[in-house]
Formats: sequence, C-alpha cells, structure tokens
Amino acid sequence: VNLKTLPSITIIHLRRNFGQTIALVTGIKEAQGETIVTLDGDLQNDPEDIPKLLAKFDEGFDLVNGWRHRRQDPLSKKIPSRVANWLASKISGLSLHDNGCSLKVFRKELVSNLELRGELHRLIPMLAVWRGAKVAEVKVKHHRRVSGFSKYGLSRVPRVVLDLITMKFLYSYLDRPMQIFGGVGLFLSFIGFCISIVLAWQRLLYGIPLFNRPLLLLGVLLVVIGFQFLCVGLLAEISIRTYFNTTNKNDYIISDKTINRKQ
Repeated sequence: VNLKTLPSITIIHLRRNFGQTIALVTGIKEAQGETIVTLDGDLQNDPEDIPKLLAKFDEGFDLVNGWRHRRQDPLSKKIPSRVANWLASKISGLSLHDNGCSLKVFRKELVSNLELRGELHRLIPMLAVWRGAKVAEVKVKHHRRVSGFSKYGLSRVPRVVLDLITMKFLYSYLDRPMQIFGGVGLFLSFIGFCISIVLAWQRLLYGIPLFNRPLLLLGVLLVVIGFQFLCVGLLAEISIRTYFNTTNKNDYIISDKTINRKQ
C-alpha cells in the first residue's frame, strides 16, 4: 500500500537512517492521539491483528504486546531472540514470550516519558513495567519476510545484554547509586580485611614471613578497590542529587489525581 494514497495521514521522513528506536520515538512525539499502535514496515506483522490488541487494551491495560507464537524466521534469529527474552524476563520480572515484537499498542503518555536510545525499543514492555504499567500479551500472526533482510542475529545478543544491565541499573539504582557501589565496596573491603587479619595472625603467632605471600597483595588490593567503589558511590550520589535538583525531573508517572474540595 502506498501511504501517500491514504487520507488523513502524516508521513515523516528522517534525513538518514537513525535506527528503529529513533524512528519510533519520532513517530510517538508527532502522534496526535493518546493511543499508539506500532508496526514494522517489513510486512511480517499483520495489520489485521491490530483490533485484537486494541480489544485487550480496552480491558484496562497500559500496553499490549504482540507474541509471534508461530514465528516465520530461521533459527539464527529465533535462538538469539529466545535468549534475549529469557534474560529480559529474569531481570524485569515480566514474563513475556516476545519482547521484540514490533506490533504493540500503548498509551502515549506512558512511553513519552521513557528515554529511548540505541536499541531500547526492544525493551519497551520491560521499561513500562518498571514505571508501573499494566502489560498484557496477545498472540499475533507472523509472515515470512518478502523483501529486505534482517540485521538481528547472534551479534545482537551482547548488545541486548548490555542494554538490559544498563536499564536495570538506571531504573533500580538511579536514585540510590550508593547502595550498589557501596555494597560492592564494603564486600571487597571486608574480604581484603579478613585476608589481612589472617596473615597478620599467622605472622604474629607462627612467625610466617609475609614478603613472599601473594595473599598479602590481594588483601591490600581488595581493600583499596573497595574504598574506590565507596568513593564512586559517594560521587554518584552527589551527581544524582544535583541532577534531580537542577532539572526538577521526577522519575514517576501520575496515573490518576482526585481532588476533593468538599468542606
């Protein structure tokens, strides 16, 4: 279908290929409605499934994700996708079969507040759940690719893993970085301190020399590294507090607000 022949439609062209995430972000910003439907242009997703997703969406969900339960792709794409979906489920606690399906329905205000970069469009359901969204999944049809080629394969798995780690840190520890850096620092320092105590005990009671003990270097190194982690945590806390105080940015979304003015 030639989009230019359709009535009441806005077509947006980017000056170059900025990637799928930027394309989605641009479309979401330009959309006028409050309900957004996303769909790839490779003809593998079927537009006939959109009413099914909208029906589920009307049940009170904030995001409805498609599930290509009979995916028409080679194993070179299915296996990395299953690995990525399993990792996303374990990290986010959201059990979805197909995070990467581009056929989705969601509220504009929900995704407009997400800072999407790189290839984070594949993690939209996970990010939405961390913002308190209600997410559902609906089985959709999937067709064989008839034109073009997919860039997704085993080479994308490391990128997805790094994105998952980054998002887990940002959404779980962004407002309290000292908990993760300080925790690691205290653990390493404690191990190094214990090693040093044991070596000192052996030296004082049994006269065992320390100059040829690699454990001594390990103990001192762990204490120093642990102290550095604590310093990084303190600096991160100062940076985060400065960021939120200067930008007045809130890391939450208000879903409803009721004002009772009765006396």
